[in-house]
Amino acid sequence: MVENSTWRSPGLPERALAVYTPSYRVTPLRSDGAAIPRILHGLGTRSIGSLISRGAAVAAEITAAAIFDVTCPPRSVEPAVEQGRAQPAGASLALFLHWSPDGRVSAMVRRQLALWREQGFTVIFISNSDVPAADRDAVGEHAALIIRRGNTGLDFGAWRDAYAIATQRFGVPSELLLANDSVLGPIRPMTPIIEAWRAAGQGVFGLTESVAPRPHLQSYLVLASGERAVESVARHLRGFRDSRSKWRIVQTGEIGLSARVIKDGIDCGAVFDYEAACRAIDPATRRELGPRFAMEGARRPWPLNPTFHLWRPLIERLGFPYLKRELLRSMPDVLGPSAAWRPLVGDRDAALILDHLRIMGVR
Repeated sequence: MVENSTWRSPGLPERALAVYTPSYRVTPLRSDGAAIPRILHGLGTRSIGSLISRGAAVAAEITAAAIFDVTCPPRSVEPAVEQGRAQPAGASLALFLHWSPDGRVSAMVRRQLALWREQGFTVIFISNSDVPAADRDAVGEHAALIIRRGNTGLDFGAWRDAYAIATQRFGVPSELLLANDSVLGPIRPMTPIIEAWRAAGQGVFGLTESVAPRPHLQSYLVLASGERAVESVARHLRGFRDSRSKWRIVQTGEIGLSARVIKDGIDCGAVFDYEAACRAIDPATRRELGPRFAMEGARRPWPLNPTFHLWRPLIERLGFPYLKRELLRSMPDVLGPSAAWRPLVGDRDAALILDHLRIMGVR
């Protein structure tokens, strides 16, 4: 995955320039509008029957998890910590979470680790699975620490535990990056995006903004910059409590993070804000979304997940650098040469993504 500043965009008409150079900047999270229940996220693309079915499944998941959390609280196994071969890079710290069914670490994930190290971060690799020795050795080229733990608390539980360990070793950072391997790529250059984050000054910045139940940063990649911002995120991590409910973890972890930062009076923004993603909707995406989105402006009552519902305009028109793993899981013939995502990435990137998907058990 080579860092290039421009690329040929499949979304550009033939008469347009052969290459596309996006302009990235951080946009503050929206502060207007009423709260939207999370259960309505994506309702516009569903039938009423599908919504009812989803609501019942979510309610059952929350209830069962709550019962087990009370009667048998999640217990974390003491993390195993190994020294990596990468030397600490300075005051920028990246906490990168990994998970795979058998613990293997794909070449794509190792490339992501290398990218963050190249950008000046001391990389802490955390896995919620049992990583084979050969893969730990490969990861050690890019990571200063390798931490293995049980899969409790998912990403926020892992970031919480790793932050405590890393700061004991390396001190409190001036930049803190939270990252996980739920995104595939990058398929676009990351350097201009990182520069946009850093140009925004002190604050907490992400890639995409979601609006349900209220505007917040999607937490697969978040940067806290500056002492106050790092401390706000650190307090949120320290206060996070493990749960067996993924729904609750998103509510208290991801959505709660932006709420905490905003309450602390810290700037909070995204490079790909929700309104910009909606304005970039193309005819093909409008058809995919269904009849409720046939007319311009019809999208407003129907909150969408930008990385799932708006993936095509994000990548083609705005220069978004990733594909979400769960998005590809939902596509038919995801591994085939005619899969919808294939024209948007180069052959080398596609090979790395396909290898990663196979490791994740996608067939």
